[in-house]
Amino acid sequence: QLQPVESGGGLVQSGGSLRLSCAASGFTLDYYAIGWFRQAPGKEREAVSCISSSTGSTKYADSVKGRFTISRDNAKNTVYLQMNNLKAEDTGIYYCAARHGMFRQCVPEYDHWGQGTQVTVSS
Repeated sequence: QLQPVESGGGLVQSGGSLRLSCAASGFTLDYYAIGWFRQAPGKEREAVSCISSSTGSTKYADSVKGRFTISRDNAKNTVYLQMNNLKAEDTGIYYCAARHGMFRQCVPEYDHWGQGTQVTVSS
């Protein structure tokens, strides 16, 4: 079954860093736009960052600009989300999502979702 697989979550102190990975299971990431989303307890899911498939164009939520960096390594079939200077409000379950196609820009909707990885930032 085509599904992204997230890893790299954990417990970190405020100001610390984590790198999340989104690996492809059953497909090649080269032809997929990828998005990272998160959901905090009691809140709706929100978009964090995304990267297009053809140009590598990226976008970030205002709340993470300057702290998070999304990148893709097609040779490793993996997309990364480097998270620096983490804050308590970054706590949540982080999901990776994929959409097939060659897109020059990020896309608003995704077809395939991972199970998520928990990120907890202690203040």
